[in-house]
Amino acid sequence: MKAVLSREAGLRTNRTLSHIALFQIPNRERLIGVTDAAIHIAPTLEEKVDIIGNAVEAMKDIGYELPRVAAIAAVEVVNPQMTATTDAALLTQMNRRGQIKGCVVDGPLALDNAVDMIAAKQKGIDSDVAGQADLLLVPYIEVGNVLYKSMMYFAGASVAAIVVGAVAPVVLTSRADTAEAKLYSLAFALLHAKK
Repeated sequence: MKAVLSREAGLRTNRTLSHIALFQIPNRERLIGVTDAAIHIAPTLEEKVDIIGNAVEAMKDIGYELPRVAAIAAVEVVNPQMTATTDAALLTQMNRRGQIKGCVVDGPLALDNAVDMIAAKQKGIDSDVAGQADLLLVPYIEVGNVLYKSMMYFAGASVAAIVVGAVAPVVLTSRADTAEAKLYSLAFALLHAKK
């Protein structure tokens, strides 16, 4: 990342840089994206808007027409003491008012009701995103990092991961990632760069 961020020869633009990972989880029909598990430690509301925009653009480049974005929190109700829930509610409202475009945002959603329709129905959550999210917006890097590694090590997922928002996509994989993950990440970067 040092080369990417270099003021003299780097790939930086005036856009916010962010990370998006796509996972293919065994026994699940669709890919699922996670953003941002690598760049922003505790993103502000404004940074989360940019992170969503970057990830939605990358997902559209691989064929998603209107990605469903779940703003993840520990619970699915707004709790003023939990910033993740208040930010999620604000992002949802911003999307409804056209301030975040090209996707459908809903939150706060706990992980279970973001990705599982039965869990969403059991909790009485009815939305265009609940149970069928394409993209998970994590509130903090710790959540993203644990989710990323859980999918890899517990669920046996395949992954492709890039940094977006620069002049060109940047492949950013973990040192522990497989050669397959590195190859998939290169393919994802190429698809994003072509658009």
